[in-house]
Amino acid sequence: MFEQLDNAISRARAALVGEQRHDGHYCYELEADATIPAEYVLLEHHLDRIDEALEQKIGVYLRRIQGNHDTNRGGWPLFHGGKFDLSASVKAYYALKIIGDSPDAPHMARARAAILAHGGAERANVFTRIQLALYGAAPWEACPVVPIEAVLMPDWFPFTMRKVSYWSRTVMTPLMYLCAKRVRARNPRQVYVDELFTRPQSEIRDWIRGPYKSAWGPVFKGLDSVLRLAEPYFPKASREKAVRKAIDWTIERLNGEDGLGAIYPAMANAAMMFDHLGDAAHFDIAFGSVKKLLVVKDDEAYCQPCLSPVWDTALAGHALMEAGASEAVGPACDWLIPRQILDVVGDWADNAPGVRPGGWAFQYANAHYPDVDDTAVAGMLLHRLGDPKHAEAIARAREWILGMQSTNGAWGAFDINNDRQYLNHIPFADHGALLDPPTEDVSARCVSFLAQLGYPEDRAAIERGVKYLRQTQMPDGSWFGRWGTNYIYGTWSVLCALNAAGVPHADPAILRATAWLISKQRPDGGWGEDCESYGDAPAGEFHGVAEQSLPSQTAWALLGLMAAGLAGHEAVARGVGFLQAAQDEQGSWTEAAYNAVGFPRVFYLKYHGYPRFFPLQALARYKTLMASNDRQVKFGF
Repeated sequence: MFEQLDNAISRARAALVGEQRHDGHYCYELEADATIPAEYVLLEHHLDRIDEALEQKIGVYLRRIQGNHDTNRGGWPLFHGGKFDLSASVKAYYALKIIGDSPDAPHMARARAAILAHGGAERANVFTRIQLALYGAAPWEACPVVPIEAVLMPDWFPFTMRKVSYWSRTVMTPLMYLCAKRVRARNPRQVYVDELFTRPQSEIRDWIRGPYKSAWGPVFKGLDSVLRLAEPYFPKASREKAVRKAIDWTIERLNGEDGLGAIYPAMANAAMMFDHLGDAAHFDIAFGSVKKLLVVKDDEAYCQPCLSPVWDTALAGHALMEAGASEAVGPACDWLIPRQILDVVGDWADNAPGVRPGGWAFQYANAHYPDVDDTAVAGMLLHRLGDPKHAEAIARAREWILGMQSTNGAWGAFDINNDRQYLNHIPFADHGALLDPPTEDVSARCVSFLAQLGYPEDRAAIERGVKYLRQTQMPDGSWFGRWGTNYIYGTWSVLCALNAAGVPHADPAILRATAWLISKQRPDGGWGEDCESYGDAPAGEFHGVAEQSLPSQTAWALLGLMAAGLAGHEAVARGVGFLQAAQDEQGSWTEAAYNAVGFPRVFYLKYHGYPRFFPLQALARYKTLMASNDRQVKFGF
């Protein structure tokens, strides 16, 4: 058995080392749903900068991922094999029509029928309706009012840009400019989608309506109605001051070729804003950053929501370290070091004054928005490599992580105490993701990092984090996975943290979690979980459930069980067997299913790197533990 295991590890290690870039880093494709490539097509036509050959390739991609099964009814899902999504389908249909697909083509007719059957484009989400309004394909009355004066509001005001998440801030600031100026797309082919509405738009009176998520909903709807009447009478001086502040704020954070916030929606909105302003220099920067997100292949193309090099490099480094390939880990760490943010005090400092910067961003560069999760994972890798030259980087990361702990003992992804839940009930926030509250998976990573470092003076912070994790355990024993799919991801993350923090393996919380994981193992020995677990189904119905086992999720389950002291359990051996059987001829793994989430129920992700490095890490750890005396995982990750 161990000869076969050695062979599987050797092949996977060689495959991963072979994918390392010349400067030591990794960066795999990061795929979302139809929304981003469709929006990119619409952006080109908004700007009248049409790349016909590229758009034809994007058309191939959009047609390929169109759903055709009973649950989808011919529209587009938010993840591989998912159900019909109205907003993604409206954007994909519009993009294909503007590329040149005939509305009478069978795939377009099926999509249109599905859209109309689900209430038509008038029932699409806020961002889709704003996109339509920018094209004159829907009236501005279809969109909620978010006055650009919000950028001027003081801290005591209920809604300020400082009270929402980093992604909301960067997306909304240039978007509020576009809405305030009622910017209109060039749309040189004059393509519209009136056929996607169930009735003439002039007859629609209920663009913004329930069902509301709470009693706040009707209150904010009433406030929106008042603002709609009052906005034309806002003082011109304050509006121009707000416009100027929004422009200056965006320029300060434009972030060169890596783009505003280093995420597509913010970058695209910035490009449209600078285009409207006639600011050629800043437009070129903004539009250039968008184009860096394109994945162009021989026969198709799509646009990524962002790039993930720091995350991929740190995760790959952990797998290589586990597999004994330290010669490849050194260059990866050397690449990470200069990307640590030490001299920019970002937006996070609004709620953490006096804390020195010391984190890493998710992307190549995003200095105003370092990521707590990336910082913890990168810090653990540097610490594990043990090179003295990294001591200062680890110390600064530790200092920043400690400073980013929220008052409830947990950590969010980019901000501290960013949890004013009433803001998720304003009409603009129909996606329910305006905020960046603390989460179980990110908190677990921070506990793991601090516990791995082992400073006695950090014990109080660790215990506060552990207390939060105990409080958030689900009744079935699992933990929610905010940034990875889903309960398998969250449960693995927390089990690693509890082990690193010294919680006994016989602790009831750990026993419940491992029992839950073992109960979710599939007959083939693997684990899988569908993104449907983020949906509205009864609690537990889709937790840890999928139609097939997946390499990345199997690896997470194995790593969680091994962290809980169960390396010798039969379930672990069966999971290892699944990974060996699923390994491809190149020595690695692939999976079609999506394995992560941007915003639950709204935006899902597929990290192409996850099945490349997590299975290797699991197999290598299994080998190490089975050869050891105590079978104790000694690291936080």
